[in-house]
Amino acid sequence: MGPDEEREQAEARLRDLRRASILHVDMDAFFVSVELRSRPELRGRPVIVGFPAERSVVLSASYEARKFGVKSAMPMAVAYRLCPQATIIEPKHKLYYEVSGQLMAIFESITELVEPLSVDEAFLDVGGAIRRLGPPLDIGQLIRRRVASELGITASVGIAASKFVAKIASTRCKPDGLLLIRPEQTVPYLHSLPVNALWGVGGKTAEVLARMGIRTVADVAATPVSSLKKVLGATGEHVHRLSWGVDSRTVTPVRVEKSIGAEETFASDTADDALLHRELLRLSHRTAGRLRASGLVARTVALKLRYADFSTVTRSRTVHTPLDSAQLIYAVAIQLLESLGSRPLTVRLVGVRAEQLETAAQTSLQLSLDRRDDNWRAAEQALDKVAEKFGSKSVLPARLLEPGSGSP
Repeated sequence: MGPDEEREQAEARLRDLRRASILHVDMDAFFVSVELRSRPELRGRPVIVGFPAERSVVLSASYEARKFGVKSAMPMAVAYRLCPQATIIEPKHKLYYEVSGQLMAIFESITELVEPLSVDEAFLDVGGAIRRLGPPLDIGQLIRRRVASELGITASVGIAASKFVAKIASTRCKPDGLLLIRPEQTVPYLHSLPVNALWGVGGKTAEVLARMGIRTVADVAATPVSSLKKVLGATGEHVHRLSWGVDSRTVTPVRVEKSIGAEETFASDTADDALLHRELLRLSHRTAGRLRASGLVARTVALKLRYADFSTVTRSRTVHTPLDSAQLIYAVAIQLLESLGSRPLTVRLVGVRAEQLETAAQTSLQLSLDRRDDNWRAAEQALDKVAEKFGSKSVLPARLLEPGSGSP
């Protein structure tokens, strides 16, 4: 075989490999996995990450806890009943964001085409990395090894010709697995799955389809689009395309989060201004810590209040100088709270959110005329270093040490 033929065969093999070069990488029980790095004695046991208050929700559950029916976003009171033997760990959001940044750095060392979906999952298009790193299957294994060795947690990786199918593959190989679905395998594989595997088919949609006798993806594929549109509207055409593996969306890099925030549901609805102020201060510290850990600053601060009747109001204010200081965020949040005037009902939930985010390294942080603003920023950066070494509860603002105030 001559050099030209060898080159043609190599190019043909490269084109074939690029047909299925989209990866969906998803961490396994991310918050729990990060916590177990420092609590190895809890491995293999039911663990729940969340605040222990009854009205809080589960943020993450180990697979051992999931066997008892515990799920993310489930009320903690329900999780307690299902799995009373579980160990409850209060979340450390700053730590999770730090690990998330390290995770995304691993992804970006593989390919420039990284589309984060959340702190612990992303789509990657590795077509351009095949010459350097080998077939997508090898790249998937490389990512899993690096995540395990560098971060001490596990990842599941789905590989396919489209984002939709790659996402299904990673879900189906959890935990700590890898699954490649080749283009020629796509339709047979999809048609073996239940209908709720399709994006856009939740519980209510599945019930509507079941009344039509549609229970599998194959059933959807065999149903005329016109029939699906009669019962599902425009979603019917979307669902039908997915049932045949048609998903033309490309991996779109996203570099900066749209917002960072924190919120808390009170154990009892409250009208106490002092309690609201302390909670806003605590949430401002949590939000600011996550901003600094992510190397971001915010131009807008938003306040969220949910009343006892579940009605929700939000207010926001854009500031002249981007900020990452808890005291400055808190000052704006208090102004927003006061702008609401007298509250019609007791408050069930309060939240603070930083929006219009920018990379701190590329933003000019002008000092205000009041030097105290810069003093706060320097003090909080020092607290970051203390918290990194001794834990987030080692040094707290005095107001957060008052009884019943909780912890940041």
